[in-house]
Amino acid sequence: MKDFENTIRERYSCRAYTPDVPSGDIIDAVLDDCRLAPSACNRQPWRFIVVSDEEGKAALRNAYSRPWFASAPMYIVVCAVPGEAWVRPEDSKNHADVDASIATEHLCLSATAHGLATCWVCNFEPTLLREGLSIDAALEPIAIIPIGYAAPEAKAPQKVRKALNDIVIRR
Repeated sequence: MKDFENTIRERYSCRAYTPDVPSGDIIDAVLDDCRLAPSACNRQPWRFIVVSDEEGKAALRNAYSRPWFASAPMYIVVCAVPGEAWVRPEDSKNHADVDASIATEHLCLSATAHGLATCWVCNFEPTLLREGLSIDAALEPIAIIPIGYAAPEAKAPQKVRKALNDIVIRR
């Protein structure tokens, strides 16, 4: 596995995949890394739906119909479980979405470290996604992660990031 700093710098939103399906061992290793993500009060309010069958992929492509999205050989749908999450007492903020997002980034970084490519997709139609995958009402879909091997034509875009001084407030 690559060292952490290189993994962070190499991770990008891939929008072209080969048809090769990653091995079950690699996907399990990535999911195991998700399992280790931190969460508020260690509640771990998340579920991961691994979609590799044609019916499931069609349902996902119906909920998010960009042409590039269809090139992925498989997908992982990250769901939050609000009923299991810690709730901040001061303002009743449920942290299921935050915790599931942390786990999602663990997924993307682990995939990169294992030689896979991903893209974090939030712009989907939740009703179509729920219906197409028969997602339980107790789960809230947070992101769809296409996952696989980057196609040769996939290129990491030049990352444009704000300077540290623009984002850090020191007191």
